[in-house]
Amino acid sequence: MTRRSITKRAAVVTATALVAVGSLAVGVSSAGSESAPRSVPKTTKARIAGLFDGWNAALRTGDAETVADRYADDAVLLPTVSNRVRTDHGGIVDYFEHFLVNKPAGRKIQTVVNVLDGNSAIDTGVYEFTLTDPDTGAKRLVKARYTYEYEKRGGEWLIVNHHSSAMPEG
Repeated sequence: MTRRSITKRAAVVTATALVAVGSLAVGVSSAGSESAPRSVPKTTKARIAGLFDGWNAALRTGDAETVADRYADDAVLLPTVSNRVRTDHGGIVDYFEHFLVNKPAGRKIQTVVNVLDGNSAIDTGVYEFTLTDPDTGAKRLVKARYTYEYEKRGGEWLIVNHHSSAMPEG
């Protein structure tokens, strides 16, 4: 074999190898995209702000367990009308059993959402509740500051930390 034919043969082998590797890479890329999970909806500020609506709807059921189910098992609740910090499901249920007697109806006045990543976010602001005295039927308005910290666990957004306190100026 001449030097020229060896160089030509090496070029053909190299070109064939490059085509084969390129085909393999395209095949792996295509196979990977077929088996890859579908894209998960992006966590938006509006989505996080809307979690309050679900929580508020749970309040309207009048069932403390339904409300407490919106909290993670290890959630912390610093409630508006109790001095006791609630750090487990039973404590959160206990709080809402007492709070729900007043038939609370909440409404956000101001909200600021920070999406930390696809699985965690914070919603903070000001809301107000109309509470109804169970004995007299008299209504009163309570304005409060709030912070909800959410985490997505098992595909579901849960409250992991909730702080609510009446406005200091009343």
